[in-house]
Amino acid sequence: MAEFKEAPAGAGAGEKLLTWVDNRFPVTKFYKDHLSEYYAPKNFNWWYIFGSLALVVLVIQIVTGIFLVMNYKPDAGLAFASVELSIMRDVPSGWLIRYLHSTGASAFFIVVYLHMFRGMIYGSYRKPRELVWIFGCAIFLCLMAEAFMGYLLPWGQMSYWGAQVIVNLFSAIPFVGPDLALLIRGDYVVGDATLNRFFSFHVIAVPLVLLGLVVAHIFALHEVGSNNPDGVEIKAKKDVLGRPLDGIPFHPYYTVHDLYGLCLFLMVFSAIVFFAPEMGGYFLEANNFIPADPLKTPQHIAPVWYFTPFYSMLRATTSDMMPILWAFLVSVHLLVVRRANAPAWIKTGFVGLLAFLFFAFGVPAVLMGWVGMNAPQTALLTGFDAKFWGVVVMGGAVIILFFLPWLDASPVKSIRYRPSWHLYLYIVFVIFFAVLGYLGIKPPSPVGGLLSQIGTLVYFGFFLLMPWWSAKGEASAVPERVTFHAH
Repeated sequence: MAEFKEAPAGAGAGEKLLTWVDNRFPVTKFYKDHLSEYYAPKNFNWWYIFGSLALVVLVIQIVTGIFLVMNYKPDAGLAFASVELSIMRDVPSGWLIRYLHSTGASAFFIVVYLHMFRGMIYGSYRKPRELVWIFGCAIFLCLMAEAFMGYLLPWGQMSYWGAQVIVNLFSAIPFVGPDLALLIRGDYVVGDATLNRFFSFHVIAVPLVLLGLVVAHIFALHEVGSNNPDGVEIKAKKDVLGRPLDGIPFHPYYTVHDLYGLCLFLMVFSAIVFFAPEMGGYFLEANNFIPADPLKTPQHIAPVWYFTPFYSMLRATTSDMMPILWAFLVSVHLLVVRRANAPAWIKTGFVGLLAFLFFAFGVPAVLMGWVGMNAPQTALLTGFDAKFWGVVVMGGAVIILFFLPWLDASPVKSIRYRPSWHLYLYIVFVIFFAVLGYLGIKPPSPVGGLLSQIGTLVYFGFFLLMPWWSAKGEASAVPERVTFHAH
């Protein structure tokens, strides 16, 4: 049993109350461990504000979501009217709450994408922060599920047909696909049962998981300490009191720093909410202001902008693309796995993966061809049609992020000290990712399809070939202590 502290003689009522609480719940200890005595590197730059901004947007989404739920009807016959008539027109300031929530969804992905990119260029996923990165990727995956389920709730045309397309993709999973799609829909078509399922997950289940992951992400970060633009571990050099020589208390220094960034963010965020909440159809699409009609398919179905890079990869995986993907996997095997200095776990794991793919999909495909079961065009190479592999590619584009700590073979963390041409690879990666996002919004076309296929190969090539290219070139010497310029 912990020893109880006594308030000092002459202490005021507030200090006595705090002492009483501390004896039962460690408020002061928590404040010191995570704010006033949590030492962060003194050379943080503006790339490091997006983590705190993501936390602020999460709070905005939770608070506005609570008020929206008070007036929303999770019923296929009433959902659209509850949003467009009740919330937008009848509820006092309901339009503001709805636009704060819809704009917040896009803002969330913007700051999360920038936060993840900062982690990539400064090597924030490297040892000892692998678990911090994994929790962050899990947050991203959970955020995608939350956004997708929330997108169905307005029950507009794009909500309905977007859900129809995405849920049907689950039916492409071998053996269990049709039953899984039926379980998700709750019916043979997207309808009232689907809406109730998505509402439950969007409001209760997924947010609970998301909040748990956010807490785990922050605690894991504070356990190992924050990375910095130099990639130098500040805990390596401490003063006689055990404080990092290159660290400063997070509060008040970085709370004030982040507060300034928050003010700038809120100015832009408020301007969008009040003057351009639809953002030209990118944040709120015109088709979603039309009630869902199962008998009338929109001319072009596309997800919201933050899903479109992965949607482009899905569309890029055609029958003609499959031989190229397999040739690409073989090339990765030759360039990465067969290297003499490749880690043993990479060699074993990748060879095992290729063997599994061959025996699980290639052999059955050949047998299907021999017995004349009208195998699809690429069955001799894949065993399943391109729709299944499109789902694999789309899912793999997210899952591969989890393995980034073990794909990077560079001797240094930060892009500052890597060969200069590494920066150009990151620029090419960002450009193609943006192109994939743009193409995902547009209707399919031959040129767009070709660009999507190139972009898909660039995306996966960037990560799968990282053990090879990240070890190339001569890195600059990393300083023993962080480089700092007052600002």
